[in-house]
Amino acid sequence: VQLQASGGGLAQAGGSLRLSCAASGIDFLMNSMGWHRQSPGKERVQVASITSGGIANYADSVKGRFTISRDNLKKMVHLQMNSLKPDDTAVYYCNAVSVGLTSVKSYWGQGTQVTVSS
Repeated sequence: VQLQASGGGLAQAGGSLRLSCAASGIDFLMNSMGWHRQSPGKERVQVASITSGGIANYADSVKGRFTISRDNLKKMVHLQMNSLKPDDTAVYYCNAVSVGLTSVKSYWGQGTQVTVSS
């Protein structure tokens, strides 16, 4: 299983970045996909998720600014981040979750750094 995240970098406050995550080794349609982030000294938190059917959920802190989407044919998930704030600075991780009858499987990508300057 591999979740390869890309698209992080440096942006100014008010700017935009688009993160992408390419999945392999999983049944993509059976997985909900999400993006989490972790800032130094803080816990990793989920910022957005999307079900295989395309239902998206967002953390209050990013609602109206971030948009998660998925391409089931290409097995990719994206996070469009607009109106970036310095508080969005974190390492962003792609996550895949599949819920079976008797178990839950969760996979993580390697993370991509997002830095927003004021």
